[in-house]
Amino acid sequence: EVQLVESGGGLVQPGGSLRVSCAASGFTFSRTAMSWVRQAPGKGLEWVSALYRGISTPYYSDSVKGRFTMSADHATNTLYLQMNSLKSDDTAVYFCAKTWDYTDYRAYDYWGQGTQVTVSS
Repeated sequence: EVQLVESGGGLVQPGGSLRVSCAASGFTFSRTAMSWVRQAPGKGLEWVSALYRGISTPYYSDSVKGRFTMSADHATNTLYLQMNSLKSDDTAVYFCAKTWDYTDYRAYDYWGQGTQVTVSS
């Protein structure tokens, strides 16, 4: 059974840093693509970053490029999103998701429950 469990969200001040994690089970990163997707209050889904087969150079949206870093620990099958220089616009629920094509939400077959990140002073 595929499971994705996010953790590490919380309240952080503007300019601060936070790292969220996604523990995966039931599959391995090396055979698929993984994405981080976020949803701000009252808004739709926004793709944040993606990693193919756990070994490629991550892809990032323009809104987070240079501030966020996605990585994978194959030993523990855990995905990470290190978020630096956080802004209030980064406030959202962050989801990790398994996908066959990070550009098409129809290709996303498993989602975690999400973890709330709030950037506020």
